[in-house]
Amino acid sequence: MRHGTSIATVVVLCLLAAGCAKKEAAEVESVAAVEVTAVAQDSIRRLVEADAVLYPIDQASVMPKISAPVQKFLVNRGDHVKAGQLLAVLENRDLVAAENAARSQVDQAEANLRSTESAAVPEAVMKAQTDVASYQEQLDAARRALESRQKLFEDGALARKSVDDAAVTYAQAKAQFETAREHLRAFESVGKQEQIKTAQAQVAAAQAQYRSAAAQVSYSEILSPIAGVIADRPLYAGEMAAPGSPLLTVMDTSRVVARANIPQALTASIKIGNAAAIRLADGQTEVPARVTVVSPATDPASTTVQVWAEAANPAERLKPGGSVRLSIVTETVPRAVVIPAAAILPGEEGGTAVLVVSADSTVHRKAIMTGARDGDKVQILSGVSAGEQVVTGGGVGLDDNAKVRIVKPGAKDDAGETGGKGEPKE
Repeated sequence: MRHGTSIATVVVLCLLAAGCAKKEAAEVESVAAVEVTAVAQDSIRRLVEADAVLYPIDQASVMPKISAPVQKFLVNRGDHVKAGQLLAVLENRDLVAAENAARSQVDQAEANLRSTESAAVPEAVMKAQTDVASYQEQLDAARRALESRQKLFEDGALARKSVDDAAVTYAQAKAQFETAREHLRAFESVGKQEQIKTAQAQVAAAQAQYRSAAAQVSYSEILSPIAGVIADRPLYAGEMAAPGSPLLTVMDTSRVVARANIPQALTASIKIGNAAAIRLADGQTEVPARVTVVSPATDPASTTVQVWAEAANPAERLKPGGSVRLSIVTETVPRAVVIPAAAILPGEEGGTAVLVVSADSTVHRKAIMTGARDGDKVQILSGVSAGEQVVTGGGVGLDDNAKVRIVKPGAKDDAGETGGKGEPKE
């Protein structure tokens, strides 16, 4: 009888021991496994981010100055060109003919100028000098005749009328001589220069007409005003090119400009020269940039300020017209209290909070105030201090004052989940 009682007692004790073991295992499984990170002090950048559109650093819409059919194109869309490179030629046979005619007029005017300077003017001057000499001789002869007749009249050998006739002849000869002498003087002082000036003016007019005709011919050759890549070529050879309509578009994409419209309240701290970054839509490619323009005016419709950031584009990865994300560094805060963004949880009344792990492996929810955000780093203005342990994984759904177990980042529990319940797997 005693032997039976002993066996029963042993069975009861085993059952009690098994129940206790299961209870302890259940208690162990109820402790959440979490990942933690120490609150640190580090420098953090204050960023202003906005969506932006890319533009080339320079762009030229090449428009012809004359209306003519396109004779030929020398480039295609996508070709890289240099400044001054010949891009296209317009039909210009009529313009070349007009240029040759104008050139002939220049030759003719120059020949007339040479003739005026070397022959015509000296001959005219020589004739005027001959006229003066002839009238001088006539005047001398008339004077001698008058003096002779006056003497004969005084001697009574000649009538008074003959003296009067000689005086009239002398007066006429004197008047002719004075006229010839004034004509020569005027020719020598004014006439020669005026004739040469007239010939020179004719040469200048012919040259101006020739330059105009040559310019019309040059307009038929379309040159690139800038170095870049052909972005558009809307016409084909043989089609009519017209002034005011782009024949080609050249873009300089060696550098690009991201233009963003940023709310006015955020632009007070943005200055020309601030460092920036252009992030492509894939979220992986980021190109360093620098602020070059902060518009002095606010758009009254959107109450935003346009900001430009320029970046190098050596591999032409950045395509003008594409949408990007622009991040501008307005300030660098040294020795800021920072935590990973993964540690931040929703708080009460729209605020934010973190779970702090105390020395007894208990979590405590603390409301925080955040500042600057820089990638995965978030500045904490109040709520936690450097050195405290904050939960970065497995904290969702934990109650305040809950017990936790700290596991290494990436460790998995028995359920195969990181930061879950149970011991991490070996």
